[in-house]
Amino acid sequence: MARKTKEDAAITRQRIIDAAREVFAARGVSRTSIEHIASHAEVTRGAVYWHFKNKIELFYAMRDQAFLPFIDHIDAAALNEESEDPLSTIEQFFENTIQTLNHDAAIREIYEIMMVKCEYVDEFTAVLQQIVTNCHYFIEKLQLLYERAQQKGQLNIGLDPVALALDSHLFFSGLLHMWVKDSRAEGFRQQANTLIRQHIGLRKRAIP
Repeated sequence: MARKTKEDAAITRQRIIDAAREVFAARGVSRTSIEHIASHAEVTRGAVYWHFKNKIELFYAMRDQAFLPFIDHIDAAALNEESEDPLSTIEQFFENTIQTLNHDAAIREIYEIMMVKCEYVDEFTAVLQQIVTNCHYFIEKLQLLYERAQQKGQLNIGLDPVALALDSHLFFSGLLHMWVKDSRAEGFRQQANTLIRQHIGLRKRAIP
């Protein structure tokens, strides 16, 4: 019975997270209340507060479903010291992220909420600061991959792994924002993989 209760609680918690995502996407984060989420999830307001202290904690839980796999993937790429082609590793990581957005509607909706449907003011200021911190983490992993590419003689002469990592982060962050906003797939969504390949190609040292 205890196991069943625990399983039921996990199911309810996920239902609340899914409901929050759907309401955030429809109303925007600032115009969404706990009452809106509870109603959409078909649970009581108290049930929401049983699982989540407030709307920010619920937002974090929703965000983590999209962002933690993203972190895991960049960690795996950076830790793979046996890779013979670090530049292709970066390229594949970017392309896999785009592929996930193309094929996973829930993940795509979370990115839309984070980039378009949330105002990072008042209590959400801390959320914005954490995003900045995560960006620095991402840049560090890219720098490690570029340093390996340099050691293997893959980079054009004179390129700095530190500058390249920052540049790639800014490139991909901008691409993700424009990809999300291109809901009609009139440009950025169609060209994303081509732009990624061109971005990495500019760094590759030509083989004589």
